[in-house]
Amino acid sequence: MNTKTPELAPQGELTLKLPASHAATNIFGDVYGGWVSSQAVLAAEMRAGEETEGRVATVSIGGMEFMSPVLVGTILCFYTEVIEAGNSSIRIKIEVWGRCPDGRALRKVTETECVLVAMDEHGHIRTYD
Repeated sequence: MNTKTPELAPQGELTLKLPASHAATNIFGDVYGGWVSSQAVLAAEMRAGEETEGRVATVSIGGMEFMSPVLVGTILCFYTEVIEAGNSSIRIKIEVWGRCPDGRALRKVTETECVLVAMDEHGHIRTYD
């Protein structure tokens, strides 16, 4: 019988990877959640743009609960997965994982979902295939 607990692993496609810098810290020196949230939305927009082959706009952003603090220098990895796709909208799950600069194992920081819509060059909702 295998009693070993399976290791958690990121789900989805690595879409964005960047270090957390001093410019994104709160008064205590930790990277603030709003910065992490904005990068998660950026990752969702990048993925949605690829999927819809064009411009997108964010319609909604789900809640986020942070499982661990993000320290300056942490390499953040944003994994995206298409959860649902309609005629003009797309729902994407974003998992945020962090790795210390010394290369220690990844740890999950947070996750959320975003809904985005495909837009045409005039800013109107468009369909996509």
